[in-house]
Amino acid sequence: MGFFLRWVFAFGLLSATFNPTEWNFVAWARTNYSDQMSVTVLAGLVLLAGYIIYLRATLRSIGAFGMFLVLALVGSLLWVLHDFGWLTLADRNQNTWIGLFALSVVLGIGLSWSHVRRALSGQADMDDVDE
Repeated sequence: MGFFLRWVFAFGLLSATFNPTEWNFVAWARTNYSDQMSVTVLAGLVLLAGYIIYLRATLRSIGAFGMFLVLALVGSLLWVLHDFGWLTLADRNQNTWIGLFALSVVLGIGLSWSHVRRALSGQADMDDVDE
């Protein structure tokens, strides 16, 4: 359940920032920046804080190579689904959602990896040890 919640929050963060619908921060900020600059800046900073938390934890747990590896695994899974005809890549909006899904999987795994490693090996990361 822990990984699922971390993934859902990562997907929510990414899709709140940008998605193919009109309900996202980028579209909202484009139209309301001049009228509601303070709210736009506040919302942007809240999203930035979420990205800093997720990216910092992901880079510390799996690193850039691990991020690339997870993204490559998700990409190869999508390739297999496309080869079997279960997934079409003709729709631009669907491709955007697939990209958001792939990136959220990377962030979800990155945030969860320390917990997985501790459960598998029984060893805590140096950052997990209380003083």
